[in-house]
Amino acid sequence: MINKQSVWFVTLFSLILVLSIYYVTMNDNSLASILENTSNTTTTSAPVNSEIEESSLLVSLRVEEDEAVLEEMENYQSVLLDTTTTTEEKNNAYNSLMALNQKKADEEKIEKTIKETYGLDSFAKVKDDTISITIASSEHSTTLANNIIRTVQELFESDKYVTVKFQTS
Repeated sequence: MINKQSVWFVTLFSLILVLSIYYVTMNDNSLASILENTSNTTTTSAPVNSEIEESSLLVSLRVEEDEAVLEEMENYQSVLLDTTTTTEEKNNAYNSLMALNQKKADEEKIEKTIKETYGLDSFAKVKDDTISITIASSEHSTTLANNIIRTVQELFESDKYVTVKFQTS
């Protein structure tokens, strides 16, 4: 009886063999023309727009936070998938996973609201009742910070401790 793994192995091996034979039998002129065409296309391509919209500080903060969240999620998921854990531990892991998802949704909602209302790129971090917001802006205004705090406070039913920090972009 032939299994799928054997069929895939034979198929891929045959493909590699055919491509190898084609490459070996190919004359030098066709190979040189292929190499010329690829070098010509790379030199005549349009210039790349390397304009960065978001502050590199915000990107690094976001990447760092995403890595920490992914690590936590993996830990909770391993508890959920482990057959030796108790039902109570699985319930706690599930609740923690749901809280983590809610926290991420709150952070995205805050960032979206700041972007829509003030047109500023931001990074928000929610931890319990504390919200830390980093704004990428050259303008450092206390009235802007107070307005952002009020806007963020309106998003939640309970009072939160909101801090706003400005970073030059």
